[in-house]
Amino acid sequence: MTTIHPEMLKQLKEYYKPGTRVMLIRMSDPYTNLRQGDRGTVTLVDDIGTIHVNWDCGSTLGVVFDEDECRRIEENE
Repeated sequence: MTTIHPEMLKQLKEYYKPGTRVMLIRMSDPYTNLRQGDRGTVTLVDDIGTIHVNWDCGSTLGVVFDEDECRRIEENE
């Protein structure tokens, strides 16, 4: 597990506030049913930098800092 620098954590929490819509870019978990392009809504960013998401498909798997990747999207995207 990668340790997150406090300033990076602060930036993540500002950028991915609860209610922010995101799209999955990549997920390193080989057992997940999530796929690139899946969309969801951020519920929180925890103190180790995991972005917790309620995915539209029903999953609640978090996006792990420095392992997985998502990006913020606008509703019209």
